[in-house]
Amino acid sequence: MPHNAAATGTAALSANFANLRVDGPRLWSSLMETAAFGRTLKGGLCRLALSPEDAAVRRWFVEACESSGCTVTIDQLGNIFARRAGSDPDLPPIAIGSHLDTQPTGGRFDGILGVLAGLEVLRTLEHAGVVTRHPLEVVNWTNEEGARFAPAMLCAGVFAGAFDLDYALSREDKNGVTLARALAESGFDGTAPVGGRPLAAHFELHIEQGPVLEAEGREIGVVSGVQGIRWFDVEISGLACHAGTMPMKLRRDALQAAARLAVAVDEIGCSDPDTSLSTIGIFEAYPGSRNTVPETIRMSVDLRHPRAEGLDRLEAAFHAAAEQIAAALKVMIEIKPVWSSPPVVFDPRVVDAIAAATEALGYSRRSIVSGAGHDSVYISRVAPTGMIFVPCENGISHNEAENIMPIEAERGANVLLQAVLQFDSAT
Repeated sequence: MPHNAAATGTAALSANFANLRVDGPRLWSSLMETAAFGRTLKGGLCRLALSPEDAAVRRWFVEACESSGCTVTIDQLGNIFARRAGSDPDLPPIAIGSHLDTQPTGGRFDGILGVLAGLEVLRTLEHAGVVTRHPLEVVNWTNEEGARFAPAMLCAGVFAGAFDLDYALSREDKNGVTLARALAESGFDGTAPVGGRPLAAHFELHIEQGPVLEAEGREIGVVSGVQGIRWFDVEISGLACHAGTMPMKLRRDALQAAARLAVAVDEIGCSDPDTSLSTIGIFEAYPGSRNTVPETIRMSVDLRHPRAEGLDRLEAAFHAAAEQIAAALKVMIEIKPVWSSPPVVFDPRVVDAIAAATEALGYSRRSIVSGAGHDSVYISRVAPTGMIFVPCENGISHNEAENIMPIEAERGANVLLQAVLQFDSAT
């Protein structure tokens, strides 16, 4: 018979299942099976949000959840909620969420580990006959990466009230396809409202995407928060002219201005060692002829810092550098803000549950601030939230070479399982 926490008391739930563990080989098998959807020649994944490859892995996920006894709901943005009932139907659910979409040259674990580890938690509880007090929901958040539809974490953002529904549905990819159209074409244009309902908590397991845990030999990162991020689109306008007839001193070369700005952005990122970060991920030159001085450059700029005042300082330095370069080279530089995510501090109750679970399991750990954005950034606005990190090989992510070991996935899922059980018994 399933264990009923309401009948035996919440303290008994925690004590009785302290030795409960996930099935590591089953979790790894799920990770490898889903890696077939969008596999690249180099062994990574290209599974852009709501692409045919993403739709295929979503169908796999829905079927796997329903086979484990879950009820699946899909909202108007394609967010998938797989619900396992709790003993107290009046309690809000504890959510375990991440994403199945990837970068164009992504890896097999970024986001995916968090979703499939959530599935493994539900499978483990089902096999053991454990019924938690709270319902549990494993969530696949749509378009976390922002690689197809900007900005990143878009649909978790709508759930949390950071964006409105119409804004999200109107986002277009580089081919002019709206998110609304992609939802319809994928078959994941659900009918449930987006957000507007309580969550008891939100847990997210993720690879670190950096080198700290591996370098220090730590098995688990207990994430205390996420650094702030600001994205900008930059357009530099100069004058197209013949490469062989226009003297250097008379040129208004957009590419030279962009090159100087790129150096300035790098220097800005290095201004606060081990804390500030800057990246130019997109760089396009027009008209794109080898014997024509470029007239237009379009580029992206990504600035990151764990403190709001640090982000303000980076942005001010970026604008100042652009103004100086534009004046010196007689070009126009337009900077358009695209997205801003403020620094986040996670809920102490969730962080403490994760730390306690890690300690009880005997895994080495350290507190860590996430350098990357995650769906948990937005969900933390509407629910107590925390994250668990596991090491990844050489800190590599957003890359087809991204890799973790099976034992690392298993440890992270065990921490997730025990942290959820602890939070369930305490609230």
